[in-house]
Amino acid sequence: MLKFLLEKEFKQIFRNPFIPKLILFMPVMMLLIMPWAANQEIKNIKLSVIDNDHSTYSERLINKTIASGYFTLEDVSSSNSEALKSIESGKADIILEIEPEFENNLVKTGIAEVMISANAVNGTKGGLGSAYLAAIMADFADDINTEWGRNVDKLNNASINIVPHNMYNLYLDYKVFMVPALVVMLLTMIAGFLPALNIVGEKETGTIEQMNVTPVKRIIFILGKLIPYWIIGFVVLSICFILAALIYGIYPVGSILTIYFYASVYILVVSGLGLVISNYSDTMQQAMFVMFFFMLILILLSGLFTPVSSMPEWAQFISKINPLSYFIQVMRSIYLKGSGISELLPQLLALSTFAVVFNGWAVLSYRKSG
Repeated sequence: MLKFLLEKEFKQIFRNPFIPKLILFMPVMMLLIMPWAANQEIKNIKLSVIDNDHSTYSERLINKTIASGYFTLEDVSSSNSEALKSIESGKADIILEIEPEFENNLVKTGIAEVMISANAVNGTKGGLGSAYLAAIMADFADDINTEWGRNVDKLNNASINIVPHNMYNLYLDYKVFMVPALVVMLLTMIAGFLPALNIVGEKETGTIEQMNVTPVKRIIFILGKLIPYWIIGFVVLSICFILAALIYGIYPVGSILTIYFYASVYILVVSGLGLVISNYSDTMQQAMFVMFFFMLILILLSGLFTPVSSMPEWAQFISKINPLSYFIQVMRSIYLKGSGISELLPQLLALSTFAVVFNGWAVLSYRKSG
């Protein structure tokens, strides 16, 4: 009986011209666009400069700031009030103001002042922009001290030399961090939305009535709905692996079989959730809205864009009952660190629990009623 149900499901899937195109082109478009767009690196900060000194050293400082690659010079103002107008109009994000006697104070006393004013409407850009500028100022001061021979006495003083070593993502490439998580989001959308529209679609067309009068058991019926999307999920995952390798040169450090193993459980989780929503929905529009509501919450509270540890305690609690967050942890751990099943047992236990709960719920909530 299950064989004929699977045959029916696959015929329905391939009879719809949209679904095969979705399976093929959605991963391509998602991985071509999203890793570049979903990037929280702060660059191209618009800089307004007020040079009250117009000296050699002030010019060197400005050139060093622009050469860093984080700032673009958008405006050179003659006064602070003029620069603030650039901030208000959105022409500039941050102001660098150099004091009138900058070079003279630097040469005579070794101390010179600059003022940094940042537009903090976007707190991330304002905070990081100010930090970047402060680091550039410190580096500029080191360059001046080296030129003047002030670093000779450093040999006689105790000092701590910090040499950063970035593990798992050596060059701090944000795409290496985002691509595995975007694969999870893509898998969630396809393996979650399609089952959510399946049963309710048959309700609208009336074909579900023919199934209700057959002796097919509920568990067999739900299995017939789950297995096709389980296979589709593997196809989508394989396409994502190929695209990540070809386009970005990103390969999993750990075993790809471990990823497929965890994905086999995760696909059952999101497909089961989709079937539960489909069972309780009367129209496809209702199922789409409910599924979109859950997807939005799952994605935003999964740690996809912001770390879970940075969220409020109530949001961290919700993330503990969010299957998406567990599979993102799995994907990033295997892709970046090469973790194995032994290190990811808590995630396996959580995903298995979700799979049993959602699919059991899908079986119990399906009613064979005419």
